Amino acid sequence: MTEARRNVELKATDPDPARSLGVCRALGASDEGELWQRDTYYAVASGRLKLREQEPGRPHLIHYARADRPEQRESRYRIAEVADGAATHVALEAALGVECVVVKRRRLFLWNDVRIHLDRVDGLGAFVELEAVAPPASDLTLEHERIATLREALAIADDRLVPHGYAALLRARGA
Repeated sequence: MTEARRNVELKATDPDPARSLGVCRALGASDEGELWQRDTYYAVASGRLKLREQEPGRPHLIHYARADRPEQRESRYRIAEVADGAATHVALEAALGVECVVVKRRRLFLWNDVRIHLDRVDGLGAFVELEAVAPPASDLTLEHERIATLREALAIADDRLVPHGYAALLRARGA
């Protein structure tokens, strides 16, 4: 089995998506277009497990562990492409049970190995999510610096930081 991949993440509410889009363009971030994504979360003993179905793209099973804190934080994850998302969902739902389903539209930008997600999440609203992908030997210093640079450029104040993932936010709202 391969080692988990790592990144440094930060999530915040986005009161002005048009401004965030303009900042991404002004930074020269590569616009990778818009994705529709449905993440189905399953009940697991450790970490989080989701089946991501997206258009365009293929379905993936993603297992990850991340602390629920508002500041930028490390996430460790594994991704496995699946051939048949529907069949995978049926098997996982029968074996583990579904905890939550998150549906979103994501505008994806890439800047210096950082994925900038401008998300519109059904039932929650608009968010900015930053993910600095780390190579295996990284001590995460560079990734933290890049997230801090983008946080400043996007004017993300402390009161906008979100400590939880979208699934936890939806569950807290009773969705």
